[in-house]
Amino acid sequence: MKMKLEVFEPAMCCPTGLCGPSIDPELTRVATIHYVLQQRGFDVSRYNLASEPNRFVENTIVQAEIMNGLDVLPMTLVDGEIVKRGTYLTNEEMAELTGLPIAAFTKQDGEKPKVRISLKK
Repeated sequence: MKMKLEVFEPAMCCPTGLCGPSIDPELTRVATIHYVLQQRGFDVSRYNLASEPNRFVENTIVQAEIMNGLDVLPMTLVDGEIVKRGTYLTNEEMAELTGLPIAAFTKQDGEKPKVRISLKK
């Protein structure tokens, strides 16, 4: 059975890092990892405090953590248990948690993992 992975993120305008005056490579990396996991059948969710505050309130674990400040965000939960606070999981940590090879999340021969997207009209 595959795990449920949830990431609770601080308020930001978009989850990809492509908005704003400069691109945030960390958000782009996280978006790519989550896409890879979804394509492999993992239950992966990201919640942004600005657009989905109800997710933070509904989850008693997250609610209790943020009562002392938002510096615990981003926070990653796996099957309802906190596995990391304050930063995103590294590629190595994600590979260890999922059992996938780290190559699934990293550059290979100088190339980033390929992600196909479709744009709706």
